[in-house]
Amino acid sequence: MTASIAGQRAKTITVAILTVVALFCGCTAKSSSEAQKAEYRSVYVERVPDGDTVEANIQGTVERIRLIGIDAPELDQKPWGKRSKKFLQDLVAASGWQLGIEYDVEKRDKHDRILAYLWARDGNMINEQIVRNGYAVLFTFPPNVKYADRLAAAQVIARENKIGIWGKDGLKQVPSAYRKEHPRM
Repeated sequence: MTASIAGQRAKTITVAILTVVALFCGCTAKSSSEAQKAEYRSVYVERVPDGDTVEANIQGTVERIRLIGIDAPELDQKPWGKRSKKFLQDLVAASGWQLGIEYDVEKRDKHDRILAYLWARDGNMINEQIVRNGYAVLFTFPPNVKYADRLAAAQVIARENKIGIWGKDGLKQVPSAYRKEHPRM
């Protein structure tokens, strides 16, 4: 009888321990999932001012979002500035103007724009698609370098295949050099 009682106690204790472990794992998974949702929340894009910036509604406030890791031609850099803007508009429209947003280390730049990676509904990174299709150049600033290798690989593909700004009649001057020669007032 004692062996039977001891066996029952062992089973009860084992079940209790497994229940506590299961509950703990469930809570941990929920916390991890909630953190991920906070980082990858959805934003509604209201306007695309140029090829590397959008204006989006974030929690009831319209914010300017600068895409991390890329630099699209300025609008005055004809025809590539307007082409880059249109390409970004088309990507945003294809996702119903709703995109996922992911931040890196620094959330804002010196102009108080939000810095982010944007994600289409199909799971593709908008920043990467713009570079891969030759509508922007790689433009990284530490510490926001989470996807720098991925963006660099996208630029290699565009350059090797002479796509967009890398093709015939491509961009004559990278956007950063253009801005130095043509500063905004």
